[in-house]
Amino acid sequence: MILPDKNIFLQFSILGAGGVVLKELRKPETVSSLWEKLKNKQEIQSFEKFVLTLDFLYSINSIEINEGLLKIKSTKND
Repeated sequence: MILPDKNIFLQFSILGAGGVVLKELRKPETVSSLWEKLKNKQEIQSFEKFVLTLDFLYSINSIEINEGLLKIKSTKND
C-alpha cells in the first residue's frame, strides 16, 4: 500500500496520497480541517489512509506539527 506495484497504481499508494496532502497543505492547518478538504479525494478514500499518509510524511521529515497545526517542513538551514 505504501509503494505502487502491479496491483496498486501510484495515485492510490501512500506515496501518491502524500503528494495530494502536500499539494493541499499550502498554509498551516489543523488535522481536522485538512481532513475536511481531502476526505472526498479519490486518492485518500478513508480516514485510516489519511492518518497513515500523515504518519508517512512525518516519518520522512516532510511535514511537522507545531501548536496543533500541520505544515510543510522548511528546507532552510536555520
